[in-house]
Amino acid sequence: MFDIWKAGFMAFELWSSSLSTINKRQQMWQTQPFFSPSMMLENQRMVTEKIEASMEAGLVMQKALFSAMSGHYAPWWVTSQKTMKPYHRRSSANSRRLSS
Repeated sequence: MFDIWKAGFMAFELWSSSLSTINKRQQMWQTQPFFSPSMMLENQRMVTEKIEASMEAGLVMQKALFSAMSGHYAPWWVTSQKTMKPYHRRSSANSRRLSS
């Protein structure tokens, strides 16, 4: 039961840090021209991190699917935590980085 709570808490943290990151990036876009080197670097970093996190989450889902096909089922809360982990890690790091 505690693992279900941890999955929900991770989802809430991911949601709140994502909103914070979006807000900080919106402020950056409003205060700096889009063609400035720092904004171009930040936008490139944002896209690269999203692609990397998507690939990691896809790999986790693929492993879960192959495990299920071989008869080893993982509970949904374990799979969801593993899937959210790359997004959670990057979103929390971005929120900390952009707030400083």
